Amino acid sequence: MTLTPNAIGENVAEPGSLPISERVTCVFGEPHDNRMFFDDLSEGQVFISLGRTLTETDIVNFAGLSGDFNPIHIDHAFAAKTPFRRPIAQGLLVVSIASGLCSNSPPLRIQAFLGVKNLLFHGPVFIGDTIRVKCTVVSKESTGRGRRGIITWLRQVYNQHAKLVQEAVTQVLVEGRGHKHKLEPIQT
Repeated sequence: MTLTPNAIGENVAEPGSLPISERVTCVFGEPHDNRMFFDDLSEGQVFISLGRTLTETDIVNFAGLSGDFNPIHIDHAFAAKTPFRRPIAQGLLVVSIASGLCSNSPPLRIQAFLGVKNLLFHGPVFIGDTIRVKCTVVSKESTGRGRRGIITWLRQVYNQHAKLVQEAVTQVLVEGRGHKHKLEPIQT
């Protein structure tokens, strides 16, 4: 695993440098599954996601999907009269993008997303901002006799200026090494 300093000044694993903990070859020659197990993570580990630049199309599409047509998001003339002076992204849009970025930082064998706690919005995200997520393992709780476990994360969203704009505590259920991979015979 390669560790390098990030924009926030901490040593973190570079994307793509994570150890391959186990490879499982599927019956039909599908690609190897390089996702990590519950057992592969340790409390205190930090991962930094790839970046994602927010576009005006993202904001408009999210407004259509969510129904959040607040003019501070979609009306440039209205937003110019606010303290932000321009449109800002919906907070839940940023949460959604951050969730997607975290899905591969690190790539895990996630079985379920369990919840979000203490969601805080520290600053606006503007069109053209590039966000990254610092993902820190807060705690681990083994369940199901090692077949799975709950990972509690601190997810902190930073913009391209290394300014914290959002943070939350999330929990996911992750497959453990005690889970036996069973391939079913193909019925003909």
